[in-house]
Amino acid sequence: MPIDMPRQLSISDFTYDLPDVRIATHPLPQRDDSKLLVYRHGIITDAVFQQLPLHLPENALMVVNNTKVVEARLHFHTAQGAQVELFYLAPANQIDQSLAMAQLDEIEIKCYIGKARKWKPDEVLLRHDAASGLTLRAVLLGKTADYFTVRLSWTPRQLPFAQVLHLAGQIPLPPYLHRDADLTDAERYQTVYAQLDGSVAAPTAGLHFTESVMHNLQQKGVRTERVTLHVGAGTFKPVQADTMAGHEMHGEYIDVHIDVLRQLMGHLPRPVIAVGTTSMRTLESLYWLGVQLHGQPEMPLNGLQVAQFDPYDHPSDVPVADALAALLFALESQGKARVLAQTHLMIAPGYRVRMAEGLITNFHQPHSTLLLLVAAFIGSDWRMVYQHALDHSYRFLSYGDSSLLWKAG
Repeated sequence: MPIDMPRQLSISDFTYDLPDVRIATHPLPQRDDSKLLVYRHGIITDAVFQQLPLHLPENALMVVNNTKVVEARLHFHTAQGAQVELFYLAPANQIDQSLAMAQLDEIEIKCYIGKARKWKPDEVLLRHDAASGLTLRAVLLGKTADYFTVRLSWTPRQLPFAQVLHLAGQIPLPPYLHRDADLTDAERYQTVYAQLDGSVAAPTAGLHFTESVMHNLQQKGVRTERVTLHVGAGTFKPVQADTMAGHEMHGEYIDVHIDVLRQLMGHLPRPVIAVGTTSMRTLESLYWLGVQLHGQPEMPLNGLQVAQFDPYDHPSDVPVADALAALLFALESQGKARVLAQTHLMIAPGYRVRMAEGLITNFHQPHSTLLLLVAAFIGSDWRMVYQHALDHSYRFLSYGDSSLLWKAG
């Protein structure tokens, strides 16, 4: 397959008919009661998520994304009484999400604004919450084709931004659920292992895990490592361009501790299971960062990123072990304990996955880059998998059922 193939892909070739009734609008009462479709070498098995330990080898390493969803929807009222919604996306300056969540006093943010025309450019929006004592102030700074820039400031000034969002915001459910978040979502739209604030969407493959499932995996000998990719609103962005060359992957920050790299290197060549497309993109981004450093070992780590089409424009046969070793050497020699980088990586048919043999993931929207990732991982059998799920009453999208997919070939 030509290396420029992903640019030529038409998203119209990656769609299917998803009836509204198959979209799960609420979570099941018990997380691990969800169905589990297991696909391996063209064979599909139906199971339930509680049985996941039965389907993973005892020598597997499972990689999860421990990001935590922040209450990204903030509501204000103008002087005329119109409601304006700010949907937080990312910090406006180039600090990573972890630092943004720790900001005190004020922060400049990128955001979507609902009913933006109701907000006069010179009007300061104020909001006071008597119960918490929080006063929040919003000043409109500018607009681009993709987002608005707003300065938020607050009192008490010693509150970190993550706490401000927790006190004043709402959980940002996916738009296709067509409902506001309720008290149940505050718990159920987070994974049981969520730790680091920063996402505006959940890494939904992890929503099925319970403490019981995690315990049973550990008892079997399946180890777990945690990485962080803070999920951006781009995960909801439909592909509207005719071909993927016209679609822009929004940048997302990854944060991986040096000890995780050491564990990955020590685990080779035994199987790695990525829990979710975000974990998969994080693992593959680590490989491509290592490829960059393999050729230029003295390259500064600050500002490293993976561009959307890097793997296709600059293909590499560097072994996984060598790429990880180069990344580890750079961290150690530059006195860094974590990989902090931005990734725009697009995984689509024509891409060869290096870092994972298995993928645990939900069933994704038609016309989405997430569906492209699945197609890259298991090949054209993605159509058979999705048709089986439709024919056997699986629930789809964020609160839907799960699948365990093993890499083609």
